[in-house]
Amino acid sequence: MRKLYACLLVLLGPVVLAQTTITLQDCESQFLKNNLFLLASQYNIDASKALTIQSKIWDNPTITAELNAYNPERNQYFDIGKQGQKAFGIEQLIYLGGKKRNEIKLAQTNEKLAELQFNDLLRTLKLQLRKSFYTVYYNSKSLETTDNQLVHIEDLINSYSAQVQKGNIPLRDLVRLQSLYLNFKNERMEVVNDNIEEQANLKLLLNTAENVVPEVTKEDFNKYTKTIPFDLKAFQDDAIANRPDYLVKQKDIEANEINVKWQKSLSIPDITVGATYDQRSGAFNKEANLTLGIPLPLWNKNKGNIKYAQTILEQSKVEKQNFDLQLQTEITTAWNKWDESRKNYVVIKPTVNSDFEAVYNGILTNFQKRNISLLEFTDFMESYNQASIQVNELKKKVVLSGEELNSTINKDLF
Repeated sequence: MRKLYACLLVLLGPVVLAQTTITLQDCESQFLKNNLFLLASQYNIDASKALTIQSKIWDNPTITAELNAYNPERNQYFDIGKQGQKAFGIEQLIYLGGKKRNEIKLAQTNEKLAELQFNDLLRTLKLQLRKSFYTVYYNSKSLETTDNQLVHIEDLINSYSAQVQKGNIPLRDLVRLQSLYLNFKNERMEVVNDNIEEQANLKLLLNTAENVVPEVTKEDFNKYTKTIPFDLKAFQDDAIANRPDYLVKQKDIEANEINVKWQKSLSIPDITVGATYDQRSGAFNKEANLTLGIPLPLWNKNKGNIKYAQTILEQSKVEKQNFDLQLQTEITTAWNKWDESRKNYVVIKPTVNSDFEAVYNGILTNFQKRNISLLEFTDFMESYNQASIQVNELKKKVVLSGEELNSTINKDLF
């Protein structure tokens, strides 16, 4: 699927599809409103908030009732009146050892983790959105160049075919033009296939059925070519402060520390406090009693869960140390890729904007006037097409590597 003369065509035939011309800013705004991945992930935050609410709630009190079923002395069923028997009781579990406090802290930490994981998903999808956006744009520019040349070559083929039939031009000249045409078609196919995938990504990310036609200005591109000095310490500080996945590692340690405290507090027995009323079966009539209950920690002291929580805590600390080293490598790699791409583009930049188009029009005009040979013309067409595509590829690499650097630090440097 590709953009050709203001329409996107399917390879097997011309089918006009709905399409939307959109800037990156508008694209990201639509993405934030409509992306189903983000909407689904938002429910994880809501679920975590619900668990935090639940963690603050104490167990319900227990009410018991004991009613006489049969009184053999009076030969009476359900003797629960003034001369009968009934008893009532109420009990409430009281947490000891800070169990409830630790449970609430752990739930609140998990809530924050859900928010950070959502932000990290947003960072990942935002990078994918921008890379697909710019890839579609620069691929479409390459296709425009190739399609314009294909139109000229096709006109020449039709003209040469007529002249070959008349015997005015040798067949080998026609074959050479046809071969050039097929080469352009094959090269074009690779770009088209890439655009199909990236266009599908954009539709999925934006939750739309319309084809997206990116709009990129010179100013949008030029900001990626500015010089930025490499400062690993500053970049790393920004990444530590801004990257949600790094903050997740820190929050994991905090959550695991709280979990260790919670598991230790679970080994402390809780106390059950209650009150009972007994009408006649106690030592006294209408007896009111206070009840206390506490389990004996003889066999289950929660040692296994405590050990497990401590092990997970140590594991999260090691993972955090590994992530620190990984972050330095990611930042250095991303900056080197962007800087190399920027330098490669800057080298050829002076000739891109002025010379290519003028030379192309001059060669085409001279060939039509028979001032240059077919061999010279086809050689130039191949070189021009390759150069034009390579320029767009260089631009694309500058932008994509710049966006990877932005995402690595989670800060818009450009």
